[in-house]
Amino acid sequence: MRIVTLARKDLAQIARDWKSALFLLAMPILFTWLFGLLFGGGGETDPRLPVGILDQDPAGVLSSHLERLLEASDAVRPVLLEDVPTDELERQVRDEKLAAAIIVPAGFSDETLDGQATRLTLIVDPNSPAGQAADRGVQAAVARLLGAVEASRLSAQGSSDPAAVEQGLNLAVDGWLQPQVDIKVERAGLDAGYDGFAQASAGMIVLFAIFGLITPGYVLLAERQSRTLGRMLTTTATRTEIIGGHVLAMFTVGFLQITLLTLFGQFALGVDYWRQPLAMLLMIAAMALWTASLGLFISAISKNENQVVLIALSCLLVLGLMGGAIFPLDMTSSTFCTIGHTLPTAWAIDGFQDIALRGLSGAAVLLPAGVLFAYAALFFVLAVRRFKFE
Repeated sequence: MRIVTLARKDLAQIARDWKSALFLLAMPILFTWLFGLLFGGGGETDPRLPVGILDQDPAGVLSSHLERLLEASDAVRPVLLEDVPTDELERQVRDEKLAAAIIVPAGFSDETLDGQATRLTLIVDPNSPAGQAADRGVQAAVARLLGAVEASRLSAQGSSDPAAVEQGLNLAVDGWLQPQVDIKVERAGLDAGYDGFAQASAGMIVLFAIFGLITPGYVLLAERQSRTLGRMLTTTATRTEIIGGHVLAMFTVGFLQITLLTLFGQFALGVDYWRQPLAMLLMIAAMALWTASLGLFISAISKNENQVVLIALSCLLVLGLMGGAIFPLDMTSSTFCTIGHTLPTAWAIDGFQDIALRGLSGAAVLLPAGVLFAYAALFFVLAVRRFKFE
C-alpha cells in the first residue's frame, strides 16, 4: 500500500507540471505526423522500388509480359520510360531516383522466341541495399518470363498453328500471375509492406517514452537533493517500498503515454495497433517497465537536473538512431541491422510493427517483449546498486 501511496504522490507532482503534457503527448503526436509524411504518409503511395523500363522493342510481345510480371512483384514496380539516353538512366540510378533500370533491346522478343540468347541490360548499383533488392526483383521477373518462353516453345512443338507459341506464352505468364497455390509465410523481423505512419508512430512512441523520463527523473532527483528520501527511511517505509513507489509512478506514466499514442495511431493515422489487444498490452507493459527501469537508473547516476537531461537526451539519440526509431533498420546494411538489434529500441519497434505493419499473430511479440523485460531487469539491478538515499 505504501508503494501505491508514493506512486500517487509522484503522479500528482508530474500532473501539476503543464510541460509534462507537452513532452508526453503533444510533441510525439506532432513529430509522428511530420515524420509520417516524410516517410511516405499512410501507405497511400506505392511502397515498392521504382524500376525504369526503356523499351526499344515496342512491337515485341515479351516487353508487355515483362511489364506485367514486374507489376505483380512485391518488391519492385515498373516505370515506363521513353527516349532516355543510357547516361541519363545511369544518373537517375546513381541519384536513387530509380532503384534500377532495364533496357529491352530491339528484336528482343523475336530472337528470344527463336531460341537465341538475347540479353536485357540492367543498370543497378550493387552496393546499394535498394539496388540489391531491385536486382533480385528484376531477376525473378526475367526468370519467370524466360521460363514462360521455354514452356510455350515446348508446348507448341509439332503444332501447325503459327500462333501456338504466343498462345502458350500467354497461358504460361497468366499462370505466374495467378498461381494455383498461395503460400503465406510469417516471419518476425521481415517487413510485409511499408507504411510511413506505422514507421513514424512506432519510432516516436519509443523516442518520447525515453524523453518522457526527464520529468519523473526530476521528481526523484529533487527528493534526493532535498534529503526527502533519507527522511523517508526514518518512517516505517522500507528502501524497497520507496524505490518500488517511484518505479510504479514511472511505469504508470509510461504505460498511459504509450497507450494514448497507440490509440492516436489507431484512430487518427490508421495504424492497426489494436488488432491483437492482448499482444499490444503486453508490448506496452514491457516497454513501460523497461523505460521505468531506465528512468530509475538515470536518476540514480545523475547529480543534478542538467545531468538528467543530458543523459536522457544521450540515450534518446543513441538508442533512437541505432535502434531504428528514426529510420527503418531494414533499409540499412545487414551489419548495421544486427548491431541495432543489440539495443532494446529495435526490439520495441519490431514488436509494435509485427502487429500493426506486418500483420503477424500475437505470438510474434513474445520475443520482443521478452527482450524488453530482460533489459528492464538489467537496468533495475544497475539502478538499485547505484541508488543513494542521501
